[in-house]
Order: sequence, then C-alpha cells, then structure tokens
Amino acid sequence: MKHSALKNLVLSAMFIAIGIVLPFFTGQIPEVGKMLLPMHLPVFFCGLICGWQYGLAVGIILPVMRSAMFTMPVMFPTAVAMSFELATYGAVAGFLYNRSKWQCIVALYRSLIIAMLAGRLVWGCVQAILLGLSGSAFTFSAFMAGAFTTAIPGIILQLIFIPAVMVALDRTGLVHFKKAQSAPCSANDN
Repeated sequence: MKHSALKNLVLSAMFIAIGIVLPFFTGQIPEVGKMLLPMHLPVFFCGLICGWQYGLAVGIILPVMRSAMFTMPVMFPTAVAMSFELATYGAVAGFLYNRSKWQCIVALYRSLIIAMLAGRLVWGCVQAILLGLSGSAFTFSAFMAGAFTTAIPGIILQLIFIPAVMVALDRTGLVHFKKAQSAPCSANDN
C-alpha cells in the first residue's frame, strides 16, 4: 500500500470532498447523520489506503471545515469533538492496518473495531471536557447513547461497507491486500 506523497495528498483531498458531500445524502438531518455517521467513512478509507498520518489529518480537518462551510455539525462542541474522534479513527485504523503482518479481511476488521472503540473513547473524553468548560455535564448515559446506542446503524454500515469496498478495490487492483508467506488469512478471506 505504498503511495507517493502527492498521490496520498490528492486522495486525502478527495476523501475530504466526499466527507463534505456525504452528509447531504442524510438530508442534513442531525438525527439521521448521528445514526448513519456519513463523515466517518471517508476518514476510515483515508487512514486505511493512505496511511495513519493522512487519516489523522483528514479526521481533524473534515468536521471543522464542514461546520465552517455549512454550520453542520455545530462547531462547539460537536465539530470540535468530532475532529478528535475522526482523527483517532483515521490514525488508529491506518496505523494498525498498515502495520499488520498481513493485510486481509481479518486485519481490516481488527483495525476497524479497535479504531471505533478508541475514537468513541476519545470523543467521550473530549465531550466531557468541552461540556465541562461550558458548565454542562456529560453523563455516562449520554456517552453510551451518543457513542453506541444511537450510532448502531452507522457502526453496522461501516462494518459491512468498508470491507466490501476494500475487497472491491483489491479485486480491481487499485488497492492490494498484502500477505506474508505464512499468513493466517486464506485466499477466501479477501
């Protein structure tokens, strides 16, 4: 998955553009966006394809840029907290996946699940700090609702869509799964 720096910059710009456009498909309705998590997808793809540094940068930039352009999500605290969350997704998914001994469906799911958990924990911590600074409370039940309960459709979408696209990219030759000689992933895994 080695790319030139210029190619990674171009792909990162494309992922930012996709992240800006995707929420329009949820009709700019915050409740639907919170369920389907449309800005998360391009950040995960960026981290997986371009590497953790690019995933981190796209994750930081995307929510703040979208908020500045369209006031959705609201800048404080939502877009700020999302920047930390998405940066964590892109960085952790990209780092774990690209550092795997083999890159296949198993490694992809491992990277995605760990990144999702890490991103949600970071989001919860940042939300607690930001809301604490503004004099509001961020309860554990609010964290569970925001990080997991409301997001279940988006989590399912990510766990189905991202591997499907990565397999399609592998089969077309645009992105290749890399395997070690004695990799525990079978040919049927990808």
